[in-house]
Amino acid sequence: MVDNEAGPERSINLHFSPEIMAGTYANFANVSFSDYEFTITFARVDHEVEEQEIPGVVVSRMNLSPQFAAELSVALQDAVGRYSTQQGIRNLPESDA
Repeated sequence: MVDNEAGPERSINLHFSPEIMAGTYANFANVSFSDYEFTITFARVDHEVEEQEIPGVVVSRMNLSPQFAAELSVALQDAVGRYSTQQGIRNLPESDA
């Protein structure tokens, strides 16, 4: 992490409990916002159900400042772009040369 202001390079040292490190699976997200914050609700839903109402359970909810939501959006776009590039390289046909 490089501070945009003049100063030394800094890094963040994060520690995880085993429960947090295990992570939580979600296959659905809903994003809402107000004048003050963005809220992302993550859920696990059963897409194989053919009924009108799809069952699901909320697994996490995050409230973010607008500035952090914008920074997260840029970081996600960057990560998805790098992922797509990596997958594209993996899927190139083999060359006989």
